[in-house]
Amino acid sequence: MRMLRYIAVLALLPVPVLAQDLTYSDSHSATCLAAGTSLPEREACIGLSANACMADTMGGYSTAGMVGCLGLELDWWDARLNRVYGDVMAAAKANDRDMGAGDNGVPSMAAALKAMQRAWIPYRDATCDYERSFWGGGTGGGPAALGCLLNLTAKQALYLEYSGPGG
Repeated sequence: MRMLRYIAVLALLPVPVLAQDLTYSDSHSATCLAAGTSLPEREACIGLSANACMADTMGGYSTAGMVGCLGLELDWWDARLNRVYGDVMAAAKANDRDMGAGDNGVPSMAAALKAMQRAWIPYRDATCDYERSFWGGGTGGGPAALGCLLNLTAKQALYLEYSGPGG
């Protein structure tokens, strides 16, 4: 769903803008995360790579530049979320085996994790649709929606890192 929105925003941009060279690196966010020891310190890393991209790219603060830079960091966080979710799910399944989930009313951590993530996705999408609606169809709607997706996706990845078994 998120990717469809991203593609729709890109489809509205003129072709020369798509060819724009973006100066983007994940290193801004990755370096910050490596240095952060608490959840608030790590949450402060969200958006650093996109912001650096906008600052370092000619036209980076144009709608097209913002969409491109925000989209690249969103992709990075989305990959991280998927990787973390897989790790947490594996740990949850192991926990279920160890705890005898399903026996004697013991709840399944894996089932709860899956249900939580499935509920989170429509929440994220609806929240970012609402954020986009503030722009009334204006050009700021695309960057606003992508910024929202970036923020919520990154926070969910960090939440799973800190809350999952062994987190």
